[in-house]
Amino acid sequence: MLFRAAVYFAVAAAYVIVTAAGAGVGYGIGAFGDADFQASSAIWGGGLGFALTAGVLYFLREYILYVVKAGHIAVMVELLDGRPLPEGMGQIGYAKSVVAQRFGQTSVLFGIDQLVKGVVNAVTGLLQGLATLLPIPGVDQLMAALRAYLKLAAGLIDEVILAHAIRTRSDNPYASAQEALVLYGQNAKPMLINAAWLTLFVYGLSLLVFLLMLAPAAALVYLLPGAWSAGGLVFALLFAWAIKAALIEPFAIACLLQAFFKITEGQQPDPEWEQRISGASNRFQELGQRAANWAGIKTPPTATTGKVGAQA
Repeated sequence: MLFRAAVYFAVAAAYVIVTAAGAGVGYGIGAFGDADFQASSAIWGGGLGFALTAGVLYFLREYILYVVKAGHIAVMVELLDGRPLPEGMGQIGYAKSVVAQRFGQTSVLFGIDQLVKGVVNAVTGLLQGLATLLPIPGVDQLMAALRAYLKLAAGLIDEVILAHAIRTRSDNPYASAQEALVLYGQNAKPMLINAAWLTLFVYGLSLLVFLLMLAPAAALVYLLPGAWSAGGLVFALLFAWAIKAALIEPFAIACLLQAFFKITEGQQPDPEWEQRISGASNRFQELGQRAANWAGIKTPPTATTGKVGAQA
């Protein structure tokens, strides 16, 4: 938790520092013109600093997923299953070793995560299809709101799918993701109910944090040069996001892990649900193709199958 908090608050601080630096540079350049030019230069400088930070972090998103999110899940899985960490290895070191062992490179984990998100949205869409056929006045507007909320709630599910690969000690992360998605599909109703309540909790608490952060964020903006009145809102959102990502979301993920492990205990993937998801999502089919390719790469050549293994 401390490591996660350090990363996300460093991200928020980077936004503030680079934005402030950009505003300062813009304000300095604006000194060559009148007051209006100086104010607009400060705003443009701050905006460019904000955009620069966002661009850098966009390229670091795979690393953050690999080291922070997946690593945290690895440690939580061990805790939920009551397994002690290896002797002489701390939580962060253990987390890195597990993620590297299960997923290899950051690009593999990131690719799986993106595919899983697409499939989760497809499964959510399957559950919404029937309601649109009901002859209820205003059902279209109701379903639009429900669809938006369920899409938000489904955003918490993808990390649970990754947890399944870690928990099962699978050598094929694509195959384990497929298996977990089928288990999620056949248990989607209780999982989405859990996710929906937790989403309400997460964003409700995040809104409260945002309101509490408005005052210090406004004070920070007051110190910036130029007319940056909108910055207070932006910085409050940033710090609220950091607290949500660092402290609130892990609680929701831990709850969902408990629910998923309990609901799916002893279950096997239902072939009927596998066909449904495969028909509804091309990304699920892509997971299957990558699982087959991964299995071919991992299969050592033998006297009878060496050529096939080498080709795969």
